[in-house]
Amino acid sequence: MILLKECIMAFIGTVAFALLFSVPKQYFPWCGAIGAAGWLVYRLILPMGNRMAAAFLATVLVIILSRLIAVRKRCPVTIFMVAGLFPLVPGVGIYWTIYELVMENMEGALIRGTAALQDAIAIVLGIIFVFELPQKLFSIARSRKQ
Repeated sequence: MILLKECIMAFIGTVAFALLFSVPKQYFPWCGAIGAAGWLVYRLILPMGNRMAAAFLATVLVIILSRLIAVRKRCPVTIFMVAGLFPLVPGVGIYWTIYELVMENMEGALIRGTAALQDAIAIVLGIIFVFELPQKLFSIARSRKQ
């Protein structure tokens, strides 16, 4: 039940982020679904103990879905990618890192900062990994539809 609520909140947060960045309204449901799917994968893999793997695999899913929808809707992939990654961005980790630094707790800052950096690196690697796949793989999905 908690996971369902988190996915709903990820959907809403992603749509709000899309609204903030002037994504056309017709793409809001797609952006929200992609963000919620990424969050679901992240939360399902996280209990297995590897934050970086969870962030990487969630990012891979977000980027694959973004590329597929972008080809299908004939629009830029960044519309879905940027909004869909919103729930995965380690913003709270960066916030708590700075908080620990201000409170002069260097050990806490190091722990939180390392975790946030790992998440950020996993996200970047996930983006690079999927964008190295040829566009033909995503265009095939469109040609099969027609």
